[in-house]
Amino acid sequence: MRNCDGFPAAVVDRVAGLLDAFQSSNKLTLSELSSRTGLPRSSTHRLLTQLMEFGWVRRDGHSYALGRTIFEWGALAQHHDGLHRAAHPVLHELHAVTGLVVHLAVLDGSEVRYLDKVGRESVPVPSRIGGRQPAFRTALGKALIAHTRFDPAGTPTAEQLAPPVGIDAARLRNEIAWIRERHVAHERGESIPGIACVAAPIGDGRTYIGAVSVTGATDKVDAVHLTTPVRVAARTIWRSLSRTTTPQRRVG
Repeated sequence: MRNCDGFPAAVVDRVAGLLDAFQSSNKLTLSELSSRTGLPRSSTHRLLTQLMEFGWVRRDGHSYALGRTIFEWGALAQHHDGLHRAAHPVLHELHAVTGLVVHLAVLDGSEVRYLDKVGRESVPVPSRIGGRQPAFRTALGKALIAHTRFDPAGTPTAEQLAPPVGIDAARLRNEIAWIRERHVAHERGESIPGIACVAAPIGDGRTYIGAVSVTGATDKVDAVHLTTPVRVAARTIWRSLSRTTTPQRRVG
C-alpha cells in the first residue's frame, strides 16, 4: 500500500515500529528487535543499517541503541516548543498593535521555517505554520542570516551566503551588514509581489534563536514606524524565553 505521494506506507510503519521498540529498553539485539516488531531478521537488519547511516540508530557491541540524531531532534523540538510558547502571546500583542500578520520563524539551512502565524490581512499572505521560504528572499531570513557568525570576523562571504540565482551577492552583503548594525530587516515584494515585511532577530547580542516579523500589503507596511514595535516584540520574547529555559541553538 502506498500513500497519496506514492511513498510505501509500510516502510514508515516498520521504521516507526523499530524506533518505538526502544521505549522499553535502551539497548536491543537484532533478535529482540525482530521479535518485538514482528519483522524478519533480514528486514530488521536492513532497516537498522539504513537508520545507522542517518544517525538514528547506533551499534553497541551486539546490540543497537538510539543514535545521536534522535536526541538532537528531540532537543530541537523541545527548544522550538519553548520558543513558540514564549512568543505566542507577544505575537498576538504585536498583531493587535499593528493590525498586520505576525510571524515567528527559525533559520533552517538556507530557508526559514515558520513556527507560528497570527492574524489575517486583506491581502492573502500564503504562509503557513511549518512551511518554509527561501531565507534570502524574506526579512525573517535576512534578519537571522545577518546575526549568524559565518567566519571569525562575523562577515559572511559570497560562498557562505550562496544567494540564489537572481540575487546580487555584493548588494546582499551590504544589506546584511546594514541589518546587523540596526537589528532590523526589511523586504518589499522579494518573496511575494505586493507584500512587504519588517523583521527583527530574537536574541541578546551574542545568541539568536529566531526572528519575529509583521507582514502585509506594501502600502500598509511603513518600515520606519514598524521598526520599534517589532524590535520590542523580539526583546520581549527573548526575556520571556530566558526566564523559562536556556536556549540550545546558537546562531550568532
